Amino acid sequence: MLFTPAKIGPVELRNRTIRSAAFEGMATDNNPSQMLRDYHVSVARGGVGMTTLAYASVCPSGLSFKSQLLMRPEIVGDLRAITDDIHAAGAKASIQLGHCGNMSHKSTAGQIPLGATTDFNLYSPTPVRGMRADELAPMARNFGNAVRLAIDSGFDCVEIHAGHGYLISQFLSPYTNRRRDEFGGSLDNRMKFMRMCMEEVMKAANGQVGVLVKTNMRDGFRGGMEIDDCITVARELEQLGADALVLSGGFVSKAPMYVMRGPMPIKSMTYYMHPWWLRWGVKMFGKMMIPTVPYSETYFLDDAREFRRALKLPLVYVGGCSTRQGIDRVLGEGFEFVQMGRALLRRPDFVNRLAAGEETAGCDHVNYCIARMYSREMACHHCCGDLPASLARELEKLKK
Repeated sequence: MLFTPAKIGPVELRNRTIRSAAFEGMATDNNPSQMLRDYHVSVARGGVGMTTLAYASVCPSGLSFKSQLLMRPEIVGDLRAITDDIHAAGAKASIQLGHCGNMSHKSTAGQIPLGATTDFNLYSPTPVRGMRADELAPMARNFGNAVRLAIDSGFDCVEIHAGHGYLISQFLSPYTNRRRDEFGGSLDNRMKFMRMCMEEVMKAANGQVGVLVKTNMRDGFRGGMEIDDCITVARELEQLGADALVLSGGFVSKAPMYVMRGPMPIKSMTYYMHPWWLRWGVKMFGKMMIPTVPYSETYFLDDAREFRRALKLPLVYVGGCSTRQGIDRVLGEGFEFVQMGRALLRRPDFVNRLAAGEETAGCDHVNYCIARMYSREMACHHCCGDLPASLARELEKLKK
């Protein structure tokens, strides 16, 4: 089944593998770079069915890093060059579109970060301004405009980010949505902003591209969304016309390792960090702020089964697939596609290796790649010839 074609909306993939929308940190001043192009082309040549650029903000206020893409007409030509090369390698191209909400800074977003509710984000750290009701429709239109730019750029699919505590997710979750107007309170009210965004997305897509939505199965902490409400959200997305759902979980600003699992190598994380005060703050409190959540193969599968029983549309499984055994287990339970991030960072040609009979990507899940993405481009420590000795010792300790 792994190597049989399958469709997402109007788009047919050559096999069931997708490079997940894992933030690369490879853009330069919010523009596509040669490094970004080279990486995704290497994954396409490595046999994947579709590779996903991640993430691209739908407007300036949605940026959390300068190494993210910002969707605007000026970058369409450079994005087209990337999608042309991906297509030449036989793969399809997708781009994740979203808004980070409260996970930004004024220096990056150009304004005080926006959220569902006025608050203070300790994770950033920054004050957050709750969005006014009259700002929501224009923000939703930004999602539609970003889809049109993606179409102009040659993408086959778009992935709307409605999970992980990003802006749409911040409206969905009772943890971040404490509004007293028609966009807060009941789950039906909290879904209204998501509906507005999806209406604009589907209108812009107009059947020309496949529309995936990344959505949480749980927020991953007490006081967040749990599985029953998340299934209600998923059913709503199915009714709103999504072609496929990417099933994930966690909140970057509250439960980051619930998303990725395993340890966060704090020494590696702080080694690349700027400014100095942030580096020292994370050194002192990092283990408390980013606690380890144990890693296991296909760690989201138990929750994902509940969604498979509740939904009819194609589902994309993501979370702990780095061996042939794990991939076959997921596909054998009725999931149409498997997304992989760390496995394809470790070996961009992993899918070709699977076809040749290899069983594992060789990822040891110590999360060095994640630790450095807040300061540099994502990279696997196995591929870093200049890894400082102190970091190598930390990673060896975590492996044990």
